[in-house]
Formats: sequence, C-alpha cells, structure tokens
Amino acid sequence: MLLGCIGDDFTGSSDLANTLRKQGMRVTQFSGVPTVAADPSVEAGVVALKSRSIPAKEAIAQSLQALEWLKAQGCTQFLFKYCSTFDSTPEGNIGPVAAALAEALDARKVVVCPAFPGAGRTIYQGHLFVHDRLLNESGMEHHPLNPMTDADIRRWLALQTDMKVGHVGFGAVSNGADAIKAALDRADREGARLIVVDALSDTDLMEIGAALNGAPLLTGGSGIAMGLPENFRRQGLLSGKGSTWQGVEGACVVLSGSCSTATRGQVARHRADELPMFEITADAAVAGKLDPQQIADWAMAQAERPLVFSSADPAKVRAAQETYGREPVATAIEQLFAAIARALVAAGVGRLVVAGGETSGAVVEGLNLTSLEIGPEIAPGAPALRARPSGRPVALALKSGNFGGENFFAEADAVLRGDAPTA
Repeated sequence: MLLGCIGDDFTGSSDLANTLRKQGMRVTQFSGVPTVAADPSVEAGVVALKSRSIPAKEAIAQSLQALEWLKAQGCTQFLFKYCSTFDSTPEGNIGPVAAALAEALDARKVVVCPAFPGAGRTIYQGHLFVHDRLLNESGMEHHPLNPMTDADIRRWLALQTDMKVGHVGFGAVSNGADAIKAALDRADREGARLIVVDALSDTDLMEIGAALNGAPLLTGGSGIAMGLPENFRRQGLLSGKGSTWQGVEGACVVLSGSCSTATRGQVARHRADELPMFEITADAAVAGKLDPQQIADWAMAQAERPLVFSSADPAKVRAAQETYGREPVATAIEQLFAAIARALVAAGVGRLVVAGGETSGAVVEGLNLTSLEIGPEIAPGAPALRARPSGRPVALALKSGNFGGENFFAEADAVLRGDAPTA
C-alpha cells in the first residue's frame, strides 16, 4: 500500500476513494480500523472512521490507531480527509487530529485544503466559499452538529490547535507546483506548521498535489488527493489495473437523515414525483415509538424506490434538540436508521441510497461492513459502492448531505442497478 488515508466520516471517505479511483489507483475503503492486513494489491487504503462529531480525545485516539495500521501496510504518505465545508466546532476535531498526526509523523508544512471545486467549494485568501457564498452564508451556519459561523479557515483552525497556522495564497498557487513549494517553505520558516492553501480549480489541486510529492502528511477534502496518484505513477509504482462494476438487481430503498439544503431539495423532488415516503420525526424516534421492522416491511412492499427520511427543516431540528438534547436526538435517529438497514438487508434489498454523513456511518456500522468496493461516480463526491453484508451483494450510495442534484436519488438508483453509463 502506498497512500494511507484517514477519513472522519463514511461518506467523505467514499468521496476520497472515488477521487483516487478516478485517478488510477486501486482503492479499498475500510470501515473502521481493520484487524487484519490488507490485500497486497491495494495501492490506496481509506480507513473510514466516524470521528467528526465525537469528543476530540476519542477522535485523536481512533485516528492514531488508523495511522499505525496504515503504516504497518507500508504506506509512505498519509492523508487526513475531512469535509469540504470544514465541518467542525471551535474545539475540533479537525485541528486536534491534524496536530496529533503531524506530531506522530514528525511532519512539517502540513497542508490544510478542504477545497472541492467540483462541488462548488473553493478557498480564496484563506476563506472557504460554497459556490458564490462565504461558508457562513451558505446554510452551513445552520448545521445541527457543526454550525460553521466563520469562513476564514485560518481563524477557525487557530481556535482548535496551538500549532501556528500559515497561509499560501492564490498568487503562489496560480504559478504552479514550484511556487507552491517555495511558499510552503516560507511559511515553515515563519514557524507555521499547519498551512491553509488556496484553490479555485481542479488545476490548482493538481499543482498542489505535485508540490506535495513525498510529503508525509497532508489534510483536506477529497480534492486535495487529485494530484497524488501521478506522483506515484511517475515513480512506476502503480499497477495501472482498473476495476469493473456490475449493478445489483432487486428493490431500492432510500434512507435520508440529513437536513442539509441539498438533501431537503432531493426529498422535495421525491415528493413532487409522487413516490412513496415515510417520515421519521425526532419526537417519535426519541420516544421509541417506531418499529424498524415495520418500516422495512413497508418499504419492501412499495413498487418503486420508497424514501424513509428524517430530513426536517433546521428550525424543527433545533426545537427537538432543545427539548431532548442534541446527542439523544442524533443517537435515536441514527440507531433507528441502522436497525432499518439491517431489516432491509435481511429482507433482500438490492440497493440502498443513504443521505447524510452521520446516517451513512450509522448504516455502515449497523450492517457491520468492514470493506467496500469502490465503483463509478454517481455525482461529484458520491461513488457507487458494493458490499456483502449477508453473503450476497448489496449496492450502496453513501452521500454527504450537501452533495448531489435534486434528482440524485433516481440517478443513484440507476447507477447502482447498472442501468446508467459508468466511468
């Protein structure tokens, strides 16, 4: 294994695995830290944790455990992957985990670059934009777990760690890899160890990747990985062998626990198409009034792509959190979705489309999926996946809440079934 990646949630890890696959690496995504060695043919391993919103100490411990396993597989470069909207609180977990990994690897000039231009996330003068809006004006300021109230990544990161934060501006990035290297060296001489790097396009990310050839550690969204495979290819280290994708027949069910703007638009499109829907409210979930088996039975009885969702308006989510507490609400809904997923697999579901990072993590853990085959891209940041939770194949789409167009549920179903062109 050449490149070792640590993701702080499951959807983001799938996004990263998809990026590396498209750039020609043989990739496997692991759910949690594996207990056995990886297949020797794997060139990039992505260890998907569920560490984004847990206490920082736990996130650090899990990430260091993943790092040790990846080092044991022979990795020479490591990537800490987090969301392209830098989902975190002023306490962490991005800064504390990045700092702990830097210390463990004795790494300097650690790049921090959550940019993902394909999904509208860019960084300019250290500020993170979502399309034409600053991060804190994009809807992310209403995130129920990690409200992002400042678009200045330098300032937000400095709240999370004692390591000095530096910056490489677009002027250097636009002049290519050599200029980026020189700017990183300058920031290092000034004492910065975590360095925010601007990026407006995929070309910028490719140049940043080239500048990071041989760097022990980098951090960012999936886009920061775009230029890394070419470094290994130039050294003759990649096999050049691709992978094939076969769709899975059977029923398709959509599970949505995200209340992001994009997902609520997808739920609205599903409703407009007059497809079957079953809403989970926070009140019912916390009270334990919902039977996951009955919900699964309802879904399997529908003729076409039923949706089970708890994607409420942010105001309703906040009201429920004020009534019951943030963690009890999140835990009750995640546990319910995990139980529904188990019942669906037991009933023979062929395809699962899951919206929301926390929901996806709960489903993957609930199904005890230890590794996932990476398939073609459905939408930027959302690849098709295949696993065998019950000895037979189940195709999955694990989508971060903010990703995908309004028709994502239907598009994902087509790719997972094998009825859409794949790359």
